[in-house]
Amino acid sequence: MSTPDGITSFAELDLPATLQKALADVGYETPSAIQARIIPHMLEGVDVLGQAQTGTGKTAAFALPVLARLDLKKKLPQVLVLAPTRELAIQVAEAFHKYARHLPGFHVLPIYGGSDMRGQLRQLERGVHVVVGTPGRVMDHMRRGSLNLAGLQTLVLDEADEMLRMGFIDDVEWILEQAPAQRQIALFSATMPEAIRRIAKRHLTDPREISIEVKSVISAAIRQRVWMMAGVHKLDALTRILEVEDFDGMIIFVRTRILTTELADKLAARGYSATALNGDIPQKQREQTIERLKSGELDILVATDVAARGLDVGRISHVINYDIPYDVEAYVHRIGRTGRAGRTGETILFAANRERRLLRAIEKATGQTIEQMVLPTAEEVTGKRIGKFKRRITETLDTADLELFRNMVEEYQREYGVPVIEIAAALGALAQGGKPLEARSRSGGPDKKRERPAIAADTASQRKSPRKDDRQTREHPQRDAPRPAKSEATPQARPDQPRKPDLTAPSKAERSREQGAGSVDTGMERYRIEVGLQHGVKPGNIVGAIANEAEIESEYIGRIEIFDDYSTVQLPEGMPKEIFKHLKSVWVSGQRLQISRLDQPARGGAQRKARSGPRDGGADGGKPKGKKAAKHRKQK
Repeated sequence: MSTPDGITSFAELDLPATLQKALADVGYETPSAIQARIIPHMLEGVDVLGQAQTGTGKTAAFALPVLARLDLKKKLPQVLVLAPTRELAIQVAEAFHKYARHLPGFHVLPIYGGSDMRGQLRQLERGVHVVVGTPGRVMDHMRRGSLNLAGLQTLVLDEADEMLRMGFIDDVEWILEQAPAQRQIALFSATMPEAIRRIAKRHLTDPREISIEVKSVISAAIRQRVWMMAGVHKLDALTRILEVEDFDGMIIFVRTRILTTELADKLAARGYSATALNGDIPQKQREQTIERLKSGELDILVATDVAARGLDVGRISHVINYDIPYDVEAYVHRIGRTGRAGRTGETILFAANRERRLLRAIEKATGQTIEQMVLPTAEEVTGKRIGKFKRRITETLDTADLELFRNMVEEYQREYGVPVIEIAAALGALAQGGKPLEARSRSGGPDKKRERPAIAADTASQRKSPRKDDRQTREHPQRDAPRPAKSEATPQARPDQPRKPDLTAPSKAERSREQGAGSVDTGMERYRIEVGLQHGVKPGNIVGAIANEAEIESEYIGRIEIFDDYSTVQLPEGMPKEIFKHLKSVWVSGQRLQISRLDQPARGGAQRKARSGPRDGGADGGKPKGKKAAKHRKQK
């Protein structure tokens, strides 16, 4: 694919080596049209006015050049990005973090309403280079004096038409008026209504105008589906799909060269005829691989965008986007590998809840709705395996010379007196080679219940347990049930009155232990995180962080219990090592999660004894006094 002005690689853009290395790490090889046209102007420091939809790659178009011009020694904000929603603010901040992975000491902070103000204040006080926020919360910080724009170099308005539609345009104008006179402004909008034009004319100086239109035609013969990742790890989900889908040849797209090899090896270990195709593979080997795919010797290619570009193999019936592409254009190129020459094609996209915006952009650009799919159940996988096994029996009956085996079975029956049906069953198990025909869920039993479609994380995360307890808790959504509120006017029960125990509430002994062994749901594991009540954390903060960073739908995040200086959370079992490692460094309420399994020794604060278990609701903070205190110390 060629881009405007003949730019065909990021190496042709005047970006520092640290950013080039980060782009190579995440698999970027060819800039999109907007990146090729915007980056040179922004590197010059001039104002730009870009008309481009979500999914065209505009985040990298403004993030890369502003990172190239940063002075990391200065701790005041040098870049401010205004975004219409908290989801987009988080997404843009993550993109900055990804591109700046080789910039030592770089700090980016997303700020938005509904999140902990104190944590944001602490991080602003420590110093950040880039702030990404919604207009209302940015104004709050500016009025408090906690956000100082004196050192601002670049101000980016992302999705300006959305901010206009949501009623933020007056806030945006106020922020623009407070910004220093000598600063670069980059304004991006999918449409250019008159109000946006007026802002551009008033605040931008001789801007370079760039307009990008995504023109894509997708064959009606291609069926498009999306699985919103929820509760099941991607490799397990992919395996289920491969077992149930009737495919001929398949391409699985991933973002990086390294992942092509890793995923191909894992699929080969599970019995699939799969191999990697990436830019590191020599041309001769690439040609051999494609010939193997054409001949049917190979069934699955795990490829990057560039490696598969131009690939034309008629037997490719399926394209799976294991990693969502970075932009709409890449998506169109990917799924164009199937449904060729009048054939039908199937495409499946794996998408996280936070990637819904890009999903909507893809639908808008292609003019087609992508239907949501649910994963096959273990029962359906079992049925598919049994069906394949029966077909093998039929094929063998039709084609093989069975005389010798028939004589062997008759001889065995006479010698041992075993019924023929039992012998046939034993031969079936022998033919299966130890591989189970019955698929099982993570809980160990057959999974007959179909997975529920994913729901928006910000909706699910608002659910809170109505129980008034000495801890803040979040019940697992599947167990959330209204409980009668406890009236404050209700007198305490007298000691001589028997009271029905609340089996859902933990005992005092459990509350006083640092790692209380609460019940763990089937298919879940219990983790400890080093943030608690004293840090001002709420269940919603924890849910949002884990849902965003681990790509786990919020409805699959189980019970959260918040104590004084730590919390516990239940997550689906089998968390991949890379996600577990990443979550350790995630910040919530100004604290690193430092997540650890409760059956393993925790780090840092995990070695400390809990002062009094969960915070008590009494006036004395729950500290035992007098004889009770002495007894408490003796027990400890």
